[in-house]
Amino acid sequence: MNFIWVWRAKTLKRYMIIGIAAFFTAGILFVESPFLPVFSPDDGDGPVAIHRVEAERPELALTFDISWGEQQLDPILEILEEKKVEQATFFVSAAWAERHPDLLQNIVDAGFEIGSHGYRHEHYTSWEEDQIKKDIQQAHNILSELTEKSPQYLRPPNGSFDKRVLEVADSLNYDVIHWSIHSHDWENPGVDAIVENTTTNISNGDILLFHASDSAKQTPEALPLALDKLEKDGYSFVSISQLMTGVEMDAEEID
Repeated sequence: MNFIWVWRAKTLKRYMIIGIAAFFTAGILFVESPFLPVFSPDDGDGPVAIHRVEAERPELALTFDISWGEQQLDPILEILEEKKVEQATFFVSAAWAERHPDLLQNIVDAGFEIGSHGYRHEHYTSWEEDQIKKDIQQAHNILSELTEKSPQYLRPPNGSFDKRVLEVADSLNYDVIHWSIHSHDWENPGVDAIVENTTTNISNGDILLFHASDSAKQTPEALPLALDKLEKDGYSFVSISQLMTGVEMDAEEID
């Protein structure tokens, strides 16, 4: 029996949602495993990862991960502007940001939220706690300096986390953000597949994951089609901060 935390949209701010889920991944860059184990503290206490929000309004959090490359970002930003999407969250590797401060500034200038994707794009679950802490702090310092605003949300590299990662992130005042809808665009499965992955079985409060790294070559073609379909279905797009604003916890026991 697992305990999954569900939150309903009402009055509090910045807290957690449905239980814990992590893709434990292998390889480098965006090589990810399809296995999705579920983690939740037995007593329901302690920090959790935000997977989605049980929201009343038809809102979806649009998120992008980026850790390398310089070709795909600007086309994605152009699409978001063309589609009049004003809110989204980009989880940025600080090492990438150091190499491409101009591209980071393009994200900021477009008005999008910046989240931390750590510094080194490696699996935190294979590191000692002091290494995890150092990487998160290094990324925090760099992103804060470059954007003149401190990030408050963390998506661990490769989406890989465990209880230790959650506790370290919490000690540094970060909320860990996972996702409920994965485009799998890093696999380049075809435009139709990406659109299908991101427009079916959608619910209010889902967190959508795309990539803005150069490995995701089909995202610029698939993204506008997915956005059009979701808008036609009545959804609007928000940042993680907006999705998290006004939520109330309701703990449910799930078999």
